[in-house]
Order: sequence, then C-alpha cells, then structure tokens
Amino acid sequence: MAMAITLREFFDSHPLAHDTVEHEYSLSGLRNAETAHLPGDMVAKSVLLHDGAGYLLAVVPATHRLDLGCLHKILGRHVGLATEEEIAQVFGDCEIGAIPPAGLIYDIDTIVDEALLAQPEIYFEAGDHETLIHMNCEDFRKLVGDATRMNISHHM
Repeated sequence: MAMAITLREFFDSHPLAHDTVEHEYSLSGLRNAETAHLPGDMVAKSVLLHDGAGYLLAVVPATHRLDLGCLHKILGRHVGLATEEEIAQVFGDCEIGAIPPAGLIYDIDTIVDEALLAQPEIYFEAGDHETLIHMNCEDFRKLVGDATRMNISHHM
C-alpha cells in the first residue's frame, strides 16, 4: 500500500521535507523502531480514541504508554479506544494500526505528546506496516499544525 493517499495529497500540496524508510512488516510502533533500527523515542505511535461526540487522535512516542486517566482529567470527559471497525472507517486509506499522526488532515482533533516533540527527528507510519515517514521536528510540527501539545503519556 505504501503512503496513504490523504497523506500523499497533503505532501503534494504542502512542501514539507520528508523521506521514507522501508522496514520489515511490523504491527507496533516499538517493533517498527526495532526493525528499522531507530530509537523508539523518535517513532510516533498514533492512537484513535472516541467519546460520544466524536474522535480524537493521540500521538505519543512508541516507547510510551498513553495515560488515559490523565487525558480524562485534562479533557474533562471520558474517551476510550476506537474499535478496528472505527479505525477502518476514519482512516479508510490506511491499514488497521498503521495510521499517521496527521489527524488534522483527516479532520480529527489531535493531541501530540511533548515527549515526542522534544526529539530532533520523528518517524511515523505512512499508512501501511512496512513504510515510515521521516521528518525533522520542525517540519513535523508543521504537519500536525495546531494540534494540542501536552504531556499525555509515560515511559513504559
């Protein structure tokens, strides 16, 4: 599958420096880091959440665990993990579990963990389980746009 169509179209119209890194098929962010020989703190893991009102994308380093309790307190509402069916519906051009951290280009509110933004370079799923996008942090910040930035995870 390679890069998701929505992401490709965004890059075509927004000239942000990026390249791709091919790796062995992998189903987790931490395993992506291992197979691509990258530090796990530099690999973004995107988690689709939902509540009664809609969806929210949380983006944390692959070496971290999303803190749902913290997120509940910050948001003032309960959010839970989206089902595979919901993920397939919202990110229809991506394989299940290979969603990019660019929720805003999919019209989804996004929160990016500060720990990820502290990295000089960031890698993330391109829409399949064998391709990562590599960007410097400055261009990654442009990709996520006005996403909320806060501490929402802890190191595993």
